[in-house]
Amino acid sequence: MAREIRIEISDEAYEALERVAAEKHVPAEDYAGRVLDADLTRARFVEGARSFVSEHGQAFAERFGRPAAGTDAA
Repeated sequence: MAREIRIEISDEAYEALERVAAEKHVPAEDYAGRVLDADLTRARFVEGARSFVSEHGQAFAERFGRPAAGTDAA
C-alpha cells in the first residue's frame, strides 16, 4: 500500500532534486520517494546486521575465528 507524505524543503534543495530527477528521466516526486525508500532499506539492513552481530557474533567468532591482524575486514 502506498502512502503519501508532505514535506517542506528549501528552494535550493528542490532545484537540486528536480535537476537530478530530470537526469534520471523521472518526476521529482518519484525520485524523492525512491531515494527515501533506498535510505530506509539501508537503515533496516544495518539494523538487522547489528542485531545479527550482537546475537550471533561471539559464536561466529568462536567457530570461524577473527580477522588476522593487519587485514581490512571492511
